[in-house]
Amino acid sequence: MDEAFSEAVLQLVESVRPGRVVTYGLIADRLGRAGPRQVGAVMSRDGHSVPWWRCVRANGSLPAYLMIEAQQHWLEEGTPVRNGRVDLVKAIDPALLADGL
Repeated sequence: MDEAFSEAVLQLVESVRPGRVVTYGLIADRLGRAGPRQVGAVMSRDGHSVPWWRCVRANGSLPAYLMIEAQQHWLEEGTPVRNGRVDLVKAIDPALLADGL
């Protein structure tokens, strides 16, 4: 993906408030291009520069090697978790669903 797409992904992740999350697919939808896999690739490559634990898969999880650290961040931020994964119904950042972001 190009640099502009990567920057846009990282800006959206950075805008997610503590205790809230966004999914890879929601980011792709907001940007109107690419898909969840491409967002995941950006996060894998460059996500260390943003609060990466706030960008999760559609099932509320992250890759296994990130889950323990992510769960600690979720606990510290008060992110709603259910069975070890983010409870998306309660945790999706409504600001990212609103028009005009």
